Amino acid sequence: MERLLPLAKEIGEKLIARGETVGVSESSSGGLISAALLAVPGASRYYRGGGVIYAANAFRGLMGLTRDDIEGMRSSTEPYARFMAGTIRKKLRTSWGLCETGASGPSGNPYGDAAGHTCLAVVSEQEGDLVEISETLETGLSDRQENMWLFAEAALSLLNAQLD
Repeated sequence: MERLLPLAKEIGEKLIARGETVGVSESSSGGLISAALLAVPGASRYYRGGGVIYAANAFRGLMGLTRDDIEGMRSSTEPYARFMAGTIRKKLRTSWGLCETGASGPSGNPYGDAAGHTCLAVVSEQEGDLVEISETLETGLSDRQENMWLFAEAALSLLNAQLD
């Protein structure tokens, strides 16, 4: 966790200074993004909630979504990450939505993505305009735990860059 805490602290400080909040939808990072944000004292001022949306039951039960909601999309893609970031933002009524969706390993996912593949997205409304930023990370690693840490770090870095 020590590797994520400085970044989470910086994000927390920025969100507090801006009077903004964040909600998180993550999968292959397994809750590390939320854990890092919550480990910062004062997190209740900016963190509104999140979920590890790892399987279809969480997709339906926690997010309240159906297959029809994502017609033409699949997990572990940038369009899906943007959709999920926007969905968690709306559901939790936050300033920012953050999503991570990928394949931590040691093998790839059922969609054909290799281990070490993840897509990240942040969604917000800034000055009346919808802001959607996404990126794909390919670590090239099959080490599940290391990928989880790298995915969480990349997601936090993406959010942090948007807060500058």
